[in-house]
Amino acid sequence: MASTLAFFFYSAVVGRHLILYDGVCGLCNRMNQFVLERDPQGIFAFAAQQSEIGREYLRRFGADPAALTTLHLIADYRTATPQFLGRARAVLFIVGQLGRPWSWLRLFRMLPDNVLNSGYDLVARNRYRLFGQHDSCPLPTPETRARFIDV
Repeated sequence: MASTLAFFFYSAVVGRHLILYDGVCGLCNRMNQFVLERDPQGIFAFAAQQSEIGREYLRRFGADPAALTTLHLIADYRTATPQFLGRARAVLFIVGQLGRPWSWLRLFRMLPDNVLNSGYDLVARNRYRLFGQHDSCPLPTPETRARFIDV
């Protein structure tokens, strides 16, 4: 019951779109910093997939909370009609919201999912080796703490 209350309380506080990321992945944490620096209006909120809230959202959309191989995004997550995106589609949605020049990458949306996800999967398979792995989710700075709904 308490986790459900926290789920709804935090969902109503920040961001319009929710990024669900692997909290121990160096690439995911760098991506979060990249987004935070380019999202001054705070349209994105964040939750680690390993957190209780992150797992609740993944279960709600039928994703496996134990599978930490995919970045997920829930567009308009506080509305009655959220959109659940994963892999390359999630990344393209995120950069598309960040303004120029990043929004130009939305042109890649014309490519079929199998092409986009082949590139995504190549990076995902090698992300720990290339970008490192943390023992636990790094804590956000005091300035960005409110954007992380799971802390």
